[in-house]
Amino acid sequence: MIAPSWETLRLFLHVLAATVWVGGQLTLAALVPVLRRHDAAVPKVAARAFDRVAWPAFGVLLLTGVWNVAAEQEDATAAWQTTLAVKLVLVAGAGGSAWAHVHAKSARELALYGALSGLTSVAAVFVGLLLTAT
Repeated sequence: MIAPSWETLRLFLHVLAATVWVGGQLTLAALVPVLRRHDAAVPKVAARAFDRVAWPAFGVLLLTGVWNVAAEQEDATAAWQTTLAVKLVLVAGAGGSAWAHVHAKSARELALYGALSGLTSVAAVFVGLLLTAT
């Protein structure tokens, strides 16, 4: 039998939170045009509902990310540290652009910050996977 460990729990929580944060953004982006056709106010209601799970998931990502770095720090190579720096920039971009999206005042800002948040979130997942290979 496979015995769970703290490492397993740490990685599970990080992946689960990333699934909610990134997967939820992609799902909501796909649903917005359909929801808008039924009622222009519905996408905003759906986005607010998503925010109630997305932001706690982002918090879990940050906490487990710190835990991940602390656990892996002693084996860190220069390549790993560079990759981590890129991931941190992407995570900051994802969180900052998502925050800007929530506070956007125009349709143009909503589109810009929504797209930027989605792209940086997906890129952060990709670069996070690169961390396991460096």
